[in-house]
Amino acid sequence: MAIVDRAQPAVPKPVSFIYDPRLRGLVYQVLVVGLVFGGAWYLASNALENLARQSITTGFGFLTHRASFDITQHLISYSAASDYLRALEVGFLNTMLVAILGIVLATVLGTTVGMLRLTKNWMVGRIAAAYVELARNLPLLLQLFFWYGFVTISLPGPREALRPLPGVILSNRGLMLPVPQSAPIWVWVAVALLVALGLAIGFRIWARRRQDRTGRPLPSGLVAAITIVALPTLTWLLGGAPTEMDTPKLAGFAFDGGVTLSPEFVTILFGLVIYTAAFIAEVVRAGILAVNWGQSEAALALGLKRGQILRLVVVPQAFRVIVPQLTSEFLNLTKNSSLAVAVGYPDLVSITNTTINQTGQAIEGISIIMIVYLTISLLISGFMNWFNARVALTER
Repeated sequence: MAIVDRAQPAVPKPVSFIYDPRLRGLVYQVLVVGLVFGGAWYLASNALENLARQSITTGFGFLTHRASFDITQHLISYSAASDYLRALEVGFLNTMLVAILGIVLATVLGTTVGMLRLTKNWMVGRIAAAYVELARNLPLLLQLFFWYGFVTISLPGPREALRPLPGVILSNRGLMLPVPQSAPIWVWVAVALLVALGLAIGFRIWARRRQDRTGRPLPSGLVAAITIVALPTLTWLLGGAPTEMDTPKLAGFAFDGGVTLSPEFVTILFGLVIYTAAFIAEVVRAGILAVNWGQSEAALALGLKRGQILRLVVVPQAFRVIVPQLTSEFLNLTKNSSLAVAVGYPDLVSITNTTINQTGQAIEGISIIMIVYLTISLLISGFMNWFNARVALTER
């Protein structure tokens, strides 16, 4: 007797998109983006409606209006007749000046102190440790008030000014430094210096690639130093080798000649360097201690000297630990420069506050500050991430 198969044919189940993780992720992202833009639109429309109700104009048209206030320190031409856009440019350049000089000086000082903390000299190590602990555990704003109130403006007046070096004058009016007298050759010397730096970097890259191929090292450091010194010097000699200096001199109750660094600039720069260098010192110390001691012992067994071990073995490996943390310290220094308003230095925040008080354009002014600092931070992060990728270990 034949057996009849009564099983029903399988019916394909409908595909359930609810349990698809990719679709769920896409839906959630769309919802989040929609909520963010919706919230931003609500806040913006509400702010515009309230401003219109109070007859407050909006927009960035005020940037073309006359500023009508003076700025004590400016790297570009500026007067009270300039517009607000020019004033903000002055503030931006003043902020960048403090940030760039602060990063360079804090890196040099922090690296030096970090290495001194590892020295076998008990006294030097304790002094470096005391500086680090004191600078790190006092608020930066308090330090700025101390340097400005008890040190900078407490210096003697112009007639009793300190003269620590020939041509250098230190008083409560600021720090006066001699500069070379204006001559066309100095522009070409600066160009020659930039060209020398480019040549030195290019030679170092070529020498490293050649060493990777052949195993034969070249004295790239010595060649770079000679190039950086020789090319600008040769340009200066060909230009007549001018040696005249514009030295500051007392004229009445002020100084004439040279270049003057205002007390506010000296305070904010000195405070940022002292504060940030303490954190960089700990980063450097931690990076060096992270290198296994066996690396130094192996280098000693190969006959390398202490300086060679530090330069060729320890520092290159410690760099990979130090660089990511340096990024955070550089960003902190740049953002902390906004505290310059507390000591009267005309940075971007200070000038924007004055602009807001005169025009009432608070939203636009705060937006400018946010965009500028965000852009600077992203540029620093991008450069440091690129540099970190260059020095990072590569897996084989």
